[in-house]
Amino acid sequence: MKKRETILVFGAHSDDFVIGAGGTIAKYAQEGKQILSIVFSYGEGSHPWLKEKVVQKMRAHEALEASKLLGCQTYIFDLKEFDFLNQYKEKNIEKKILPLIKTLQPQKIFTHSIQDPHPDHKAVYKLTLDIYDKIKGKRKPELYTYSIWNPVSLKTSFPALFVNITKTFSLKMKALKTFRSQKIHIAYPVFLLIFRAIKEGFKIRTMFGEKFFRIK
Repeated sequence: MKKRETILVFGAHSDDFVIGAGGTIAKYAQEGKQILSIVFSYGEGSHPWLKEKVVQKMRAHEALEASKLLGCQTYIFDLKEFDFLNQYKEKNIEKKILPLIKTLQPQKIFTHSIQDPHPDHKAVYKLTLDIYDKIKGKRKPELYTYSIWNPVSLKTSFPALFVNITKTFSLKMKALKTFRSQKIHIAYPVFLLIFRAIKEGFKIRTMFGEKFFRIK
């Protein structure tokens, strides 16, 4: 019996996997693929006036609700914002992720773009490359990057992967609405998402699309 294709999606904060690849996640899930979202931080800094545990529980609940809608599973690590590289080493996250990759043997990994100006997103990009270099075996997974806060991708020589998300774009938007604590924070990305989805869809002659760059 053919083994199910497995996809990993790395995201810095609890809503990044939806913003960056939500339509593709839902499409792959509907095709029978197994998708696991790895979130590196709860992002509790978004509500400094509340107790840390309260925000973590709230944001975790939102992420899991979104995951259920898209058809993926989500695992959340507890790295502190703006200190990912140090926290990653201190908490020995590598020893949790590498065995997971060895077990799941993903065919594709999606992560943040280096062009993204957010420091946590850049940190996850660097961590992903470090993890990727340590994956053993002749057949390594394909590695792709997605955009969050970089509305226009700079010219690059990396090949692009376009995914038709016309049938799953509404699911992506519905999943994004589960992040009720982020209404103010994600107001701009929602506008950006619609514009970007139409633009990428136009390139492949569909209503909505998502674009990724294959860097490995």
